[in-house]
Amino acid sequence: MKHLVAPSILAADFANLQRDVEMINESEADWIHVDIMDGVFVPNISFGFPVAEAIAKHAKKPLDVHLMIVDPDRYITRFRDAGAAVISVHYEACTHLHRTVHAIREAGCMAGVALNPHTPVHVLEDILEDIDQVLLMSVNPGFGGQQFIGHTFEKTRKLAAMAAGHAVHIEIDGGVSSSNAGALLAAGANVLVAGNFVFSAPDPRQVIAGLKNLSPEVMQA
Repeated sequence: MKHLVAPSILAADFANLQRDVEMINESEADWIHVDIMDGVFVPNISFGFPVAEAIAKHAKKPLDVHLMIVDPDRYITRFRDAGAAVISVHYEACTHLHRTVHAIREAGCMAGVALNPHTPVHVLEDILEDIDQVLLMSVNPGFGGQQFIGHTFEKTRKLAAMAAGHAVHIEIDGGVSSSNAGALLAAGANVLVAGNFVFSAPDPRQVIAGLKNLSPEVMQA
């Protein structure tokens, strides 16, 4: 199956949000990645329901909503109603993760679990059969434009081996570009989130097409 590309709307021009959503609609992107930050779980605040609803109003691609918030259970149906097709919650923010992911599925959305860079993949071993996606943070969550953390390659390989036999997407979020995307695909990733790399380019649609048409490549030692 061809890998998916999910441009992160966090890096868009908020004064021209409709324009940038329509650009993604016309591109080869598969999803629109929407980062929700509360200023508590992460040291930044992004946007909430009104902006998510505005994105959904114009989007022709599924919304991949990444909740970087405390107590995400309170808001699952609200984000579903705001247009989310995929909802990812953080392992670190969920006391009863099994209950949370089943609530996401019962709401009719794909259920994802995100891991911070310091969290090992083995913590998800007992819940892989209950989720649709694992989102590996390849930067510390909270801000766009950070440098990619190199350990993510090995972490992706470990997760891919652990997830063998499970129908689970492996999504990488943070610092993804053409310089590391091929190696991430070779390591086992199949969903690429890209923000600044896409929206800072003179031709974002061309950049998205380049990511979509990349082949897996093993990095040289």
